[in-house]
Amino acid sequence: MTNWLEHSVLVEVNTPIDHVWGLWSDLEQMPRWMKWIESVHILEEDPELSRWKLASGGFEFSWLSRILKIVPNQIIQWESVDGLPNRGAIRFYDRHQEGSMVKLTVAYAIPGILGQIMDNLFLGRVVESTIQADLERFREYAIADYSQP
Repeated sequence: MTNWLEHSVLVEVNTPIDHVWGLWSDLEQMPRWMKWIESVHILEEDPELSRWKLASGGFEFSWLSRILKIVPNQIIQWESVDGLPNRGAIRFYDRHQEGSMVKLTVAYAIPGILGQIMDNLFLGRVVESTIQADLERFREYAIADYSQP
């Protein structure tokens, strides 16, 4: 039996929604602000598919991901189709003069009771703090990118 563990984080970004959307919708740029993501490559033969590589410390995972839903300036939703089982969505909220909100939700599969124990002990906190830091790095990246002439 496999358990799905899910984590969500949110960050406010003081740039317009179309700018925030433009950065996230270019998936191959994600390693610039996502610590564990080493690379993302969109498949030329099918742009809805992308090959991902995650690396941290001594472990490395890869997977093929399919875009399930795209609504410009609102959501990018995906799920893996091989490799590391995962799924999630990045949601965008327009706050007009105050900028944008970005919410990242990721879920990953871990086998049975071992996954629950690992999540309760440390894994969930590590994942959540890492993706929160990723979104904070994204905020800084987006603001710096927006400020450039």
